Amino acid sequence: MAEVSELASILELEPIELDMFRAQTPAGAGSRIYGGQVVAQAMAAAYRTIDDGRLCHSMHGYFMRPGDPKTPILFQVERVRDGGSFAVRRVVALQNGKQIFNLAASFQTPEAGFEHQFDMPAAPAPDTLLNEEELRAKAGLDPASRRIWPVEVRPCDPQEHGQTLALPPLDMCWFRARVSLGDDVILNQCALAYGTDMTLLDVSLRPHAVNWDSGRLQVASLDHALWFHKASDFSQWHLYVQDSPSASGGRGFNRGSIYGPDGALVASATQEALIRFR
Repeated sequence: MAEVSELASILELEPIELDMFRAQTPAGAGSRIYGGQVVAQAMAAAYRTIDDGRLCHSMHGYFMRPGDPKTPILFQVERVRDGGSFAVRRVVALQNGKQIFNLAASFQTPEAGFEHQFDMPAAPAPDTLLNEEELRAKAGLDPASRRIWPVEVRPCDPQEHGQTLALPPLDMCWFRARVSLGDDVILNQCALAYGTDMTLLDVSLRPHAVNWDSGRLQVASLDHALWFHKASDFSQWHLYVQDSPSASGGRGFNRGSIYGPDGALVASATQEALIRFR
């Protein structure tokens, strides 16, 4: 049950003042805080100020400084507007008096309306694929030498360890929370947000035959945006369809479409990332 405890602790915020919350980073997080963690915690902080059943339909965030995993994060929420159907919140994440991330999120009272979506593309079934830990073991590497994330990822087209082929800027993987999150829509949204930053940057590097172990590669998420179309149970397998239409100026632009197990398009993501050699 360690994964449940980790994900729950990530999203469990401590109220310390009106519209201000404190969050911690789990042990073993590395030298800097994973971006998806800050996104999910900022969403959770914004949700603490929404009490009328509205759900997040979009969020846009900017990463400004690397987060220190040894230092608590303070989240200051600004209640920008509460309208008849929509509410808007601004969230600033602070460490040592400096902003490391800010987020704007919009929430809507659920309602019926027009519906259409792109169909989910064909993909290998997740039970026919290996997860990241199994792929490392297959390559003769110690799976425990890297962090075991609370979100499990199974690549649809895994590359051999150390392979540096130039590939199309397209990729797909299945991902899910390792243990059930229950039917809480808010918890599932925040957990999904956490997972969307795990692989999205990588797709912009695929055409460039990058050797991750060269020691020269510098990468970081610069911004992250999400649109939530439908509620879903993130403990079930979701297909993450990713592409990168452009890279220029030391930045890669990435997009993602997230499909639930029934083929429903439940969320969309975009991200620009720093990708350059030192």
